[in-house]
Amino acid sequence: MTVEILSVDNIVLNKGLATKEEAIRFTGQILVEEGYVEPSYIEKMLEREAMTSTYMGNFVAIPHGTDDAKEQVKTSGIAIIQVPGGVDFGDGNIVKLIFGIAGKGDEHLDILSNIAIVVSEEENVEAIVKASSKEDILAFFEGVN
Repeated sequence: MTVEILSVDNIVLNKGLATKEEAIRFTGQILVEEGYVEPSYIEKMLEREAMTSTYMGNFVAIPHGTDDAKEQVKTSGIAIIQVPGGVDFGDGNIVKLIFGIAGKGDEHLDILSNIAIVVSEEENVEAIVKASSKEDILAFFEGVN
């Protein structure tokens, strides 16, 4: 049985998060619970964030592990967290959509590319932030699996 890279189980709606660290830990925990990564991957996500922000602009952040975290990835996966109230990722950069990524090998590059295409359109980001169902969000990323 293959695990889907993205499923409704990996999407969280209307989450309130107080800090960037809380946001990254919460996102990483979904990747752990859904079987994509080892628990230690979360610390590698925080380490990566300390090196350079994963804020991408347009209310989007894409936290992921450092390059040396590859062995902690069991299979490629994405977690999507909708944060309508926003969470500050530093320097006043407010994030309303968090994409936690775990890529096996170089698969994270394809995953990042697919996400970037969708979230480069401001209307898409607004629609995803306002989506009222996990299925509505999943529909934006049909090409990811």
